[in-house]
Amino acid sequence: MRHSRRSILTATAAGAVTLGATAPPAQAASPGPDSGSRPPATAQPPTRELHALLKEIDRARIEATVRKLVSFGTRHTLSSQDDPVRGIGAARDWIAAELRTYAAGSGGRMTVELQSYIQEPASGVPAPTRITNVVATLRGSVTPERVYVVSGHYDSRVTDLMDATSDAPGADDDASGVALALELARVLARRRPASTIVFAAVAGEEQGLYGSTYMAQQYKAAAVDVQGMFTNDIIGSSTGDDGTRDPYTIRLFAEGVPSSETPAQAATRRSVGGENDSPSRQLARFVRDVADNDATGMHVRVIYRRDRYRRGGDHIPFLERAYPAARFTEPAEDFAHQHQDVRVDENGQQFGDLPEFCDFAFITRVAKVNAAALWTLAQAPGTPRDAKIITSTLTNSTKLVWTRGTEPDLVGYEVVWRETTAPEWTHVIPAGDVTTHEADLSKDNVFFGVRAVSRAGARSPVAFPAPQV
Repeated sequence: MRHSRRSILTATAAGAVTLGATAPPAQAASPGPDSGSRPPATAQPPTRELHALLKEIDRARIEATVRKLVSFGTRHTLSSQDDPVRGIGAARDWIAAELRTYAAGSGGRMTVELQSYIQEPASGVPAPTRITNVVATLRGSVTPERVYVVSGHYDSRVTDLMDATSDAPGADDDASGVALALELARVLARRRPASTIVFAAVAGEEQGLYGSTYMAQQYKAAAVDVQGMFTNDIIGSSTGDDGTRDPYTIRLFAEGVPSSETPAQAATRRSVGGENDSPSRQLARFVRDVADNDATGMHVRVIYRRDRYRRGGDHIPFLERAYPAARFTEPAEDFAHQHQDVRVDENGQQFGDLPEFCDFAFITRVAKVNAAALWTLAQAPGTPRDAKIITSTLTNSTKLVWTRGTEPDLVGYEVVWRETTAPEWTHVIPAGDVTTHEADLSKDNVFFGVRAVSRAGARSPVAFPAPQV
């Protein structure tokens, strides 16, 4: 299918054109509070089903989970694994029991496992240590082979990384992320997502991302099709170390040139200007499309970096294995309380990562952002595969090709484009139920992408085309 340059510009100026009566066009959603920007052309408004889901996310349950995790005293990876009330073992068993109660109401769709292995001595681990991830898997009803993961890490620490005995409450870092994952597991267990969603509480993060590395490697070895992974790490506070509050913004860190690419692949990406169009950045744009709106009450601030300086989270092992992944974290950290020993100073001020420094309404809104992204990902078609931009002939038009997906409710595709200097997709062109499209626009001047559309109008993340000679 080919459109003239004039018809493309006319159509896209007015907005996307529907692929059919059963596939309404994506519409611009309202930006989150204080976002200061218009929503992208690819924004997807929340469905009635998603609105209902978001209303079930319970602030009181999130707070209760954070406080329960803090009550174990320390959750240090090297702490006791068999004490029933203190240490990482007690926390592990409680998390597993909670997830099993949610699974009991899932009609058999959710299963819970303790994913364990022995970590041999390594950095941060002086002796062989059992590391256990608690993993709940909600099997998809239509395309169960397609998987999306959300996680938080349940281990904690104080200033001294090797201190496994002092109280390490870890309310913000990272009981907040675990509480989010558990609450989403509770709400979604009673629903039937089309694709599989995994809710994980991982261990060994503070010692060196050990639990998430094992988890990502298990998926890779089994050739699991993980099309998106989010870690929620330090999402408990909306107040920075200077006292500034930003309760309606969540940062989302997304890697550019994938660390999993070979030097030749990275060179090709740079040669076509694709540094800003990695699968993880398309995933981050998708989150903006579906979760930066009034339904979540949040503005998603995408940060074009893998993570913060000198630190890293549990999305990194997934990135290293070529899975799209990104990290949610609060808008401005309060370093005076992170990893600090629990104490009271001369003014009676408490220090330490305590629940008193958490903003539970904020965590609840971040949970809604995650829920909107995960549910829409699971209900939409998968990201188009084998997207290519044909470069064998030098013309001022652009031909794109891709492989048709196998989803039963797939009705077609849309081509998106933007100026090379634009951070978001600005134009949407209906392509129909085809596997090729030619646009009367120069591939040298703009960036193109392809996304799939379901019968209900759900759109997939965008696939950035690789050059094909």
